[in-house]
Amino acid sequence: MALPSLAPPPALRRPRVLVVGTTFASVAVVMLFAGMVGTYLFARAAVLSSGGSWLPDGAEIPLTQPNVMMLGLIMSSITMQWAVSAVRADDRPNTYLALGLTLVLGLAYLNMAAYLYSLMGLDIDTSESSVLIYAITGAHLVMALAAMFFAGFMAFRALAGQYTSRQHDGISAAALFWHVMVALYALIWIAIYVTVDL
Repeated sequence: MALPSLAPPPALRRPRVLVVGTTFASVAVVMLFAGMVGTYLFARAAVLSSGGSWLPDGAEIPLTQPNVMMLGLIMSSITMQWAVSAVRADDRPNTYLALGLTLVLGLAYLNMAAYLYSLMGLDIDTSESSVLIYAITGAHLVMALAAMFFAGFMAFRALAGQYTSRQHDGISAAALFWHVMVALYALIWIAIYVTVDL
């Protein structure tokens, strides 16, 4: 009579705590921006319905720079997803390349945002519109910096060999936060830049 083989049980998958935590943080950030953009739209509608001008005299928000920023963030979202796909396939060179390109596009977004601030001509203490525009766009810049730090930290962990096709939750979590950041910029792009005087 043959004895049954006692093969070891399969290795347990580590819980995806980082992805769950990032999801909760992303939901909180979305709620923050929903409140801020809602306040902005309500205040703008009140001023425009009374016949006033939303932007102070001499201020102008050009659309070219926000459009370039939107395009750059869309490309960065693609490269971030490329990094997730590459790490799942254990393709380390493409993982590093994709993460590097994502961070470069993030820096390009920050650079263009600084240039846009220099063009707008908004003085923060002159109007409610200036305060709201700087508060919302500034908060998004902070979120973009946090997303870049997160992606950069996960890139260093990937360089150390901590992520494989079996265990890639750090890159996936960074990608989730990055995609939320890009989606929130799309909301800001429409609410502030495209429809500034509508």
